[in-house]
Amino acid sequence: MCGRYIVVSKIEKIEKRFGVSAALVSDQFQTNFNVSPGDYAPVITLEKPREIQLYRFGMRPHWAKKPMYLINARSEGDYNKENDVNYRGNMGIKEKPSFRKPFRSQRCIVIADAFIEGTVKDKLNKPYVVYPINKSERPFAFAGLYDQWVNTETGEITSSFSIITSVATPLLLKLPHHRSPVILNDRDEEMTWLNNTSSISELESLLRPPNAPNFNAYPINNRIKNAYIKDSSLIQPIGERVLPEYDYMIHNDIELVGMGMTGSRKRKLEK
Repeated sequence: MCGRYIVVSKIEKIEKRFGVSAALVSDQFQTNFNVSPGDYAPVITLEKPREIQLYRFGMRPHWAKKPMYLINARSEGDYNKENDVNYRGNMGIKEKPSFRKPFRSQRCIVIADAFIEGTVKDKLNKPYVVYPINKSERPFAFAGLYDQWVNTETGEITSSFSIITSVATPLLLKLPHHRSPVILNDRDEEMTWLNNTSSISELESLLRPPNAPNFNAYPINNRIKNAYIKDSSLIQPIGERVLPEYDYMIHNDIELVGMGMTGSRKRKLEK
């Protein structure tokens, strides 16, 4: 499950990374260290693949009678209820009433720099930041689905999205956590996801967890549970990384701090 994530890249970097324009939303765009259900966040949709739009996190199906938040969509649908990491069966997401139409014609990529996962037992009482080790791989793209919901009383239209999840990566199993958001690994996969001529089999082939060796995680304070707190203090480490990281420089050694931020030290990192 991915119910919290982070968007901190500057809008110009996002535009360059995804080859899109943010002209229509640049005044409303804000960095967010705690994107939570109900927040507006940047997406790129199949309908407008050259624009950044701000949609609400937590999809409201167009047929819903009242507001609801579907923050995640299981790639396996009702299959693989045991979350078996070796599952290779049917991608049942295409059969679910809430996601059947969006999977075929309302796909989006959800822009992120990192995401938050809790443990299976303690959930966000013991949260971790999960991030790409290489800064050049930030921001990245979740595979998402979107829909538009109309308030029949006011006529207001709400555009909203869900993040697709798959089985856990080896990294997330170490937390331990049983699910992982689906991350599109490169521009080719992103273009396939946003191509209205892509086949169902091509789309299903993308519904897998991210390339685990490229990611790491570290524990943070459970203040992240408070959806009203959005600042960088939320992601300060309170423990060691799940996987060791070592970085060396000729003259100055580097001490890794949260999400790869660095501070110079006149000492050598020891394994």
